Amino acid sequence: MRTLTQREKRTVRLGAIALGIYLVLLGGLQAWNYLAKKQAEYRQLLTQAQDLRRKVELYQGKVQHIQKLMDGFRMDPAKLDRASVIAKASAAIQSAALGGGVQVGPVRESPARPSSKELGSIQLEAAGPVPALLKFVQQTHSLGYPLIIDSLQVGSEPSRPGQGKLNLTIIILDFDQWKQEQPHV
Repeated sequence: MRTLTQREKRTVRLGAIALGIYLVLLGGLQAWNYLAKKQAEYRQLLTQAQDLRRKVELYQGKVQHIQKLMDGFRMDPAKLDRASVIAKASAAIQSAALGGGVQVGPVRESPARPSSKELGSIQLEAAGPVPALLKFVQQTHSLGYPLIIDSLQVGSEPSRPGQGKLNLTIIILDFDQWKQEQPHV
């Protein structure tokens, strides 16, 4: 093989340098595009994570609010047994009345009408000192059951001065039916 002249060596060197520069630029451009694509994917993932964090924070606020309501009303809807909720609510009402110094008379439990959004109703008569009766009525919202006082009749006990008499009709709500209702627009 023959030896290369100085001019040919210089041409080969310039060609090798040009080819090296071309390969470096081509590789650098591909690396740049790859890194830019990865950075865009990272930013998109970061944005999704921030959106998810905002949603979680929103739900955490709602969870804390619901937990505060459940603690305030002493009610856990997950623990309510549909079959025995009327009897348990009636027992809770009677024990609250007796604990407050109120005498409970006849108690009538009745199932709900099929078209209503309630599990049933409880009718009862109570007698006792007026402050104890008022405290009993106030306590009914925090017994741990979804109760609404439908009707309340207050009267005096003529045979005993300073004593009052209540006739209450309390409705027990059915939260399963209330959840399905869509908001009106």
